[in-house]
Amino acid sequence: MNPRIVVAMSGGVDSSVAAALLHQQGAEVIGMTLQLWGREVCVSSGSRLCCSVRDTLDAKAVARRLGFRHETLELVEAFREHVIDYFVESYAESLTPNPCIACNTHIKFGALWEKAESLGAESVATGHYARLGYEPTRRRYVLRRATDASKDQSYVLCGLTQTQLARTRFPLGELEKGTVRSLARSWGLINADKPDSQDVCFVRDRDKDGFLRKRLQEAEEPGPIVDTHGKSLGTHRGLLGYTIGQREGLGIAVGVPLYVVAIDRPHNRLIVGTKRDLLRRWFVVTDLNWVSIDSPVESFQASVKIRARHEAAPAVVHPQADGSVRVECDEPQSAVTPGQAAVLYDGDVVLGGGWIQNDEG
Repeated sequence: MNPRIVVAMSGGVDSSVAAALLHQQGAEVIGMTLQLWGREVCVSSGSRLCCSVRDTLDAKAVARRLGFRHETLELVEAFREHVIDYFVESYAESLTPNPCIACNTHIKFGALWEKAESLGAESVATGHYARLGYEPTRRRYVLRRATDASKDQSYVLCGLTQTQLARTRFPLGELEKGTVRSLARSWGLINADKPDSQDVCFVRDRDKDGFLRKRLQEAEEPGPIVDTHGKSLGTHRGLLGYTIGQREGLGIAVGVPLYVVAIDRPHNRLIVGTKRDLLRRWFVVTDLNWVSIDSPVESFQASVKIRARHEAAPAVVHPQADGSVRVECDEPQSAVTPGQAAVLYDGDVVLGGGWIQNDEG
């Protein structure tokens, strides 16, 4: 009997080709487009959201052309709770969140799986660029970087557990992006040349600050912008929305580039400094999810990514008694940002990941 697989279809070319490949291999594919945002926002003019009507129609058109079933799954409340609320609350606590990781962990490989299970599916597939396999010697599923390093998305999959990985497929893991688009064209898919989505899907018109203030329904007080010695350089508009490493939008000029190096919420201060002031050699990571290995008890060498577009840096990882790890990089890293994920690698294998804390390093 052919396996029944639910494929998360965003309306983009990647998830469409993932579904097409599985269909071509003989799987009983059910395409599933997630409605993650209220209809009143999705149909607003001038904005392109992940749950937009156009995206749903594109996914339906692909399914119809290739001849497999397609459904829409409403997950507005789950998305609000696990992704949007997390996003807003993180910024309110002067942390910089990663909503893609939260969405993958709780929505695409959480709530979607519950739907897939109710349909009798054996697994869920997505268009993520990553590789996955089971290694008997480890007795674990092992997550690896994609073949196409420029499109690798293993970083945002660091929250997946062994249970989730056991019922997951990544059909694009061995493919180059150019090949994916070529396949889409050869099959006559409507979205073969559709641009990739780049922004946080639920923030309209890239107005992150406006989104945050509307959601929190509170006005933040302006306060001083100071350098690392406490010298006043200007006034910030309210701390909400600033992030470590930010250079644009500070509204000050002192003759040299300045960046946000710390957010002092108790004193309502924005602390800025030079690029050198952004460097940190070590930091603490908590809430670890060990993906491809058991929880370590001894120090080990690894490479660490501190954001999605960061080139993994060599480091020594020291497990702590409370379950956290202290990461000591061989060379200081710039803009180590509390709230972002730190993902640990051994070559192309994702060892695990967790969340960077406010500890000074």
